[in-house]
Amino acid sequence: MGSIELEHSTVVTATQGEGRSERLPVRLTHAPSGLEGEGFPVKRAFAGVPMSELDPFVHMDEMGEVDYGPGEPKGTPWHPHRGFETVTYMMEGQFIHQDSIGGGGSLGRGDTQWMTAGAGILHIERPPEALVVQGGLFHGLQLWVNLPSQQKWVDPRYQDIGHTQVGLGTSPHRDVALRVIAGDLGTLRGPGITYTPINMVHATLHPGARLSLDWPREFNLLVYIMEGRLQFGSTRIDGQASQLAVFGAGDYFELMNPGTTDAEVVLLGGRPIGEPVAHYGPFVMNTRAELEQAIADFQAGRMGQIPVAHI
Repeated sequence: MGSIELEHSTVVTATQGEGRSERLPVRLTHAPSGLEGEGFPVKRAFAGVPMSELDPFVHMDEMGEVDYGPGEPKGTPWHPHRGFETVTYMMEGQFIHQDSIGGGGSLGRGDTQWMTAGAGILHIERPPEALVVQGGLFHGLQLWVNLPSQQKWVDPRYQDIGHTQVGLGTSPHRDVALRVIAGDLGTLRGPGITYTPINMVHATLHPGARLSLDWPREFNLLVYIMEGRLQFGSTRIDGQASQLAVFGAGDYFELMNPGTTDAEVVLLGGRPIGEPVAHYGPFVMNTRAELEQAIADFQAGRMGQIPVAHI
């Protein structure tokens, strides 16, 4: 992504001192490539990580980065979801969302759409016609956030979070840009309304930058590198693009960019739900019986209908 204006943003840094411990990486994995929807390329960011270390997150795809030629952009057909939330964040290009409860719109650079599937919803994601005709750059993320059992049956909900609504922050030396989509970093707050307490932050570290942040002790911490290089705190372990670092317990963490180009990373953390996870395709429930019910409900049309105008 390009640079953003930080003149009036909040300065954020960790509070270090006696009795406070640094979070250190305990696992570093590489995202394998795959295809999603009608055939657009993705990187499976959470592949190889135990579900217990991801909780309350379930799945994340980095979509692209790809420079499409004319006629090449692809999306997804109409499909159902139940039992969790999808968060789509665009870094380059455009995506159009539409769902069976009337939610939707166009996502451009820096925009987020937050869809709570809850009891069940149908939706579609596709590139706009202009992008299909002309081609162009496409890059984004889709994150799945689990819902606790008592909230898997809430009514579906849609949140449209524009790039101007996110919480903007910077490091004391102003060499790190922070975009808080959901959660809190000190006094900095993201606009995303969540059922499960989480933090979701896009950070840009310029060459030579160091980022030091407090992180809730009761949250887990995942750092996914989209572009560039990172070193993780006092370990000096190197991370590369398309790698995910899972951190252990502690009060704060540090990242450094030892490279000569910007490092683009997403910081994720949440309070673990601690419940059984039964996951099949577009459904995330607690038991196999609930998955079977979800399939039956979808086949019977009980998760909504494709809008007539779209048909």
